[in-house]
Amino acid sequence: MKPGKVATRFKFRTKGGDLNMVVEVGPETRKKLLQTKLKMGWLICSVGDYLVVKWCFKCRKYNHRHQECKGEETCPLCAGGHSLKDCITPSNQHKCTNCMSYNRQSKKGKVSENHSSLSKDCPSLQAMLTKYIQNTDY
Repeated sequence: MKPGKVATRFKFRTKGGDLNMVVEVGPETRKKLLQTKLKMGWLICSVGDYLVVKWCFKCRKYNHRHQECKGEETCPLCAGGHSLKDCITPSNQHKCTNCMSYNRQSKKGKVSENHSSLSKDCPSLQAMLTKYIQNTDY
């Protein structure tokens, strides 16, 4: 992309009603935008990278979709072998299947597994997003 060029890709609303706009910019423009707030008319907008992790709705693991899944169905709340609609596990007993796998494979240390795999604060999800950023050639 040419330096300084901004290309609008799409807009979407969050469940809270906030409007988000995804734009494509060059590496230098991205660096400048991430260091500040963007002023658009009367609005002051936050700027951040738009990252989407592939996530399977069947086994709840990353980097594939349910159409390609060869794993077992896994509950996103308790990591049990049942569907989300059949889960009766109380919230204080939630387990994240991705953090459980991360802890089995990691040599860096253990992360908390006591959350559902749907959590936006999931340590294994945050590690995946960090990996995406590091592997992107800006």
